Amino acid sequence: MDDFLRNRTFDELQPGDTASIVHLVGRDDIELFAAVSGDHNPAHLDAAFAKTGLFGHIVAHGMWTAALISAVLGTRLPGPGTIYLGQDLQFLKPVMPGDTVTATVTVKEKQPQKRIVLLDTICTNLQGEIVLKGTAKVIAPEHRIEWPRTQLPDISLKRHDRYEALVKRARDLPPLRAAIVHPCSATAITGALEARDAGLLEPVLIGPKAKILAAAEAAQVSLEGVEIISVAHSHAAAERAVEVAVSGSVSVLVKGSLHTDELLSAVVAPGSGLRTERRISHVYAMDIPAYDKPLIVTDAAINIQPTLEHKRDICQNAVDLLHRLGMEEPRVAVLAAVETVNPKMPSTLDAAALTVMAARGQITGACVDGPLAFDNAISMDAARTKGIVSPVAGQADILLVPDLEAGNMLAKQLIYFAGATAAGLVLGARVPIVLTSRADPLSARIASAALAKIVAAPHVAEVLRV
Repeated sequence: MDDFLRNRTFDELQPGDTASIVHLVGRDDIELFAAVSGDHNPAHLDAAFAKTGLFGHIVAHGMWTAALISAVLGTRLPGPGTIYLGQDLQFLKPVMPGDTVTATVTVKEKQPQKRIVLLDTICTNLQGEIVLKGTAKVIAPEHRIEWPRTQLPDISLKRHDRYEALVKRARDLPPLRAAIVHPCSATAITGALEARDAGLLEPVLIGPKAKILAAAEAAQVSLEGVEIISVAHSHAAAERAVEVAVSGSVSVLVKGSLHTDELLSAVVAPGSGLRTERRISHVYAMDIPAYDKPLIVTDAAINIQPTLEHKRDICQNAVDLLHRLGMEEPRVAVLAAVETVNPKMPSTLDAAALTVMAARGQITGACVDGPLAFDNAISMDAARTKGIVSPVAGQADILLVPDLEAGNMLAKQLIYFAGATAAGLVLGARVPIVLTSRADPLSARIASAALAKIVAAPHVAEVLRV
């Protein structure tokens, strides 16, 4: 490509003068245009939706194709100094990923009084079919310009699609009933129906019926066909949810608009029937664009200052989850601020102990190493620079954090600074428990429901693909 852009002045232009650019349409082009323009029409982005449409497949935005015309006018003919005044467009055929589009402009008419130029504009595909045509109106430049081509930034797309296989596998499993505990807000009601409509869970709403109906009205949704178990208040809802889970009537619990500790207290209460010998713990199953595979962060929500014994259970819960998803030997990085044992830093002592415990079979089915600092847990370069030789360093599947504060801050930094999507689940009880936040995007809520369904379904193993 020439390093300089050169124009044609009004006086130099003649009717019939023409210029073109050629562009191969890729998935990145369409998704970048959607991201920049805000046009998230699923006809351009979702193959399942597009299959039901007029064309039967994803098509590029019409204005993406039109933007190629603007590119020719601004860089080729007339080129730099051109002022774009107007454009009429006719979209004649769809443009799809893999098409090669040629955008051509041809001088049609000159109007000397204001250096106005009219140009015929067309875009054709590789078969020579016209996909777009129209007329552009511009003010042509008065003086010759030769200008260095601006170096554009390198762009790499980071997609949140690592859980697509997970969600698809969950949809293919037989239906599972889920108790939505105290869904007395519009957000809770909407989340339950989202999971149902995504083909993941069949909701059973447990709470004060009047409040549930009021929440549905506020959310402007219908609860026709949805089972409601009416109880007096949130505490009763938690207790009733535990009862129906113990009876086998539901296989998943989903937190609604009650406090987390209120629900979990009912789950772990003596004699509840959902307790196991394992301590319950929370996992964030994270899709982080900057990391090349899914990552578990645990525990960031339940155990405030876990003991060594607690950490063993927290670790095993996360390992068992990845076994359920088909990963044979997850790599667990036990995090601390440093990667060496320091008697003044209890987290490093716990990390070293957990490493030995795994080597001696007290933690099974995983490769555990620690202490590891965050950078050398997830970056091979960082580990190599510090001379760390470890089967886990730089390629962790699970990050076991020192305490809740560290885990919560780490998870939220990954969500807000690194653009991660986080599916939240509580493990260690006899049924999985979905914890979602009002701030969670739809993708996180759907991933959480999918994860719970796979954990709860009998005899299921699905490889978590990157």
